[in-house]
Amino acid sequence: MPDPKESISIENVVASTGIGQELDLQSVAMDLEGADYDPEQFPGLVYRTQNPKSAALIFRSGKIVCTGAKSTDAVHESLDLVFDELRDLHIQVEDDPEIIVQNIVSSADLSHDLNLNAIAIGLGLENIEYEPEQFPGLVYRLDDPEVVALLFGSGKLVITGGKKVEDAERAVDVIVERLGDLGLLE
Repeated sequence: MPDPKESISIENVVASTGIGQELDLQSVAMDLEGADYDPEQFPGLVYRTQNPKSAALIFRSGKIVCTGAKSTDAVHESLDLVFDELRDLHIQVEDDPEIIVQNIVSSADLSHDLNLNAIAIGLGLENIEYEPEQFPGLVYRLDDPEVVALLFGSGKLVITGGKKVEDAERAVDVIVERLGDLGLLE
């Protein structure tokens, strides 16, 4: 069996930061080329970076959420671009604002079809949610690492809630070990 950890791919990294001051988003939107601001649809200004590809959600409070990046490095690069754009608009941004990773969404492949009914029974109802008529995946809440894994009959996984890249690797190890112990990875 190929090592499922080698199939792990980061799909999205969400991080937050702030510039410590309130912003006039209408004014910023007019001066920041490519910014989208429609307060009736969404309370923040959306500024997309192309390289690396991400979206920065900038709020009146000065808080900024970066989403859509494919790595933690890309989050930092994207936010550095946003900080530079704001500085170009004569908005004071400190040299190195703290950036906090809030969520890393990863995918992986166990290279096995999974019997989700057997897994639901084997793992115990306290850690899982499985309602196939509502959603085709089994929701498995792990304590260590503290993540949520979606398991699909195809053997594909989606792991969300991680704060570090290693959380997905540990989650895959735990899932493979538990399913192996239950005899559900043959």
